[in-house]
Amino acid sequence: MIELNHILVPTDFSKSGRAALKYAVTLADEFGSAVHLLHVVEPIPPGVLMSRIPVEELRDGMKKNAEEQMAEVRGIWSEYNFPVTEVIKEGIPFVEIIKFAKDNDVDLIIMGTHGRGAIQHALMGSVAEKTVRKAPCPVLTVRDPEHEFVHP
Repeated sequence: MIELNHILVPTDFSKSGRAALKYAVTLADEFGSAVHLLHVVEPIPPGVLMSRIPVEELRDGMKKNAEEQMAEVRGIWSEYNFPVTEVIKEGIPFVEIIKFAKDNDVDLIIMGTHGRGAIQHALMGSVAEKTVRKAPCPVLTVRDPEHEFVHP
């Protein structure tokens, strides 16, 4: 029997991230799991540091935006009865995802993937791919549009 006590959903609030959250809600409802919704605010790139906007102001704006996005997706699980933890961290996304999974005994990570082309992937890398390679637990990646296993 599979036991899913803790499900981690790292999100960038994209369509694929919201699709991943639907899967997590369905599995959490089925298994009585706790869901951890994690957003990682990335470091501000060096080129932006030369702008006229203070770094703290940029960072605060990014965190505020993340909090607003968290509030928007809250309705997805509001009708269910399982615990949800909303976490906003600062750092390199895949590093923070792996660290959170280890620190919180996560049983499954469910995350969106953008399915970028080869050139974009080579230039930018993939948070999902790095997470799959380093995760201490299974990782389910979800694309949007996806094959719908979960029906509203």
